[in-house]
Amino acid sequence: MNDDNTADIGKLILRAYIGLAMLGHGIPKILGGIGGIEGMLANQGLPGLLAYGVYVGEVVAPVMLILGLYARIGGVLVVINMLFAIALAHTGEIFALTERGAWALELQGFFLFGGLAVALIGGGRYALRPEA
Repeated sequence: MNDDNTADIGKLILRAYIGLAMLGHGIPKILGGIGGIEGMLANQGLPGLLAYGVYVGEVVAPVMLILGLYARIGGVLVVINMLFAIALAHTGEIFALTERGAWALELQGFFLFGGLAVALIGGGRYALRPEA
């Protein structure tokens, strides 16, 4: 395996895992609705209409990552989604640790920084729309 091929396989693994894991958060919202998110937005004085953005960040963007279809844009959408999620539901945990000493926002951080990594490196050769 040459270095370019290895890097492209790494990009595929990163995209696929972030996409599948994030989609696991989006499917329940398709099935159960977004009322809770609308409430969080209302508590912050923001319009409930913004809650529909969760479908973009947790369904559309993950599919983009999994398929490698405009993966950089999909990564940016995941980052935006996670910034909203942290701001709405996790601000008190930004500097918190669990009882075992891990960062309380490990999962959110994984999605945030994983999405950022894909936005920076692109989808690789094994994508429906490979990017340079």
